[in-house]
Amino acid sequence: MNNNDNNFNDVTDHQKKIEGLSFTKSGRLPLPIRIIGYFLTGGILLMTVIAFVANLVL
Repeated sequence: MNNNDNNFNDVTDHQKKIEGLSFTKSGRLPLPIRIIGYFLTGGILLMTVIAFVANLVL
């Protein structure tokens, strides 16, 4: 068995061989969800800055 990525336990070995799960992109969300998150985070930050500036001016 000439495998470059060694599994550290039987669970990951089972998921990789039997269930066919790949662990190459673990922890990353799909691109559309990431884009929505960027817009929501940017919008909240922008509204916070606008509210802070409006509070100082008014």
